[in-house]
Amino acid sequence: MRNKKRYLAFEVISETLINREDVIPIIWGALWDMYGSCGISRFDLWVIKIWNYDTPEKHVMKGILRCKREEVHSVRSIIPTITRFKSGRVVFHTLGISGSIHSATKKFIYNKL
Repeated sequence: MRNKKRYLAFEVISETLINREDVIPIIWGALWDMYGSCGISRFDLWVIKIWNYDTPEKHVMKGILRCKREEVHSVRSIIPTITRFKSGRVVFHTLGISGSIHSATKKFIYNKL
């Protein structure tokens, strides 16, 4: 039987420019600090997609993470603990959790612009 997945929509607001290649190590680093390598292996965590919504005064990104259904609360608890990146302030927060990529995108990414 295959593992059930959950899709976690998140938003990043930053003072400095952040790209997709920066978001992945930021999230993995926070998970590593909290749970270590054994904990991270349980999550089956993947960054599915990231969208940029930059404005002149701030840099905003939205994205979708995939994780195991049993570990969604552990992954969700890490997101708000990320506050710094390259000596700049960063705010990560969860927009919502869904059972499919399509509904996560529809409900939390495009609906809350």
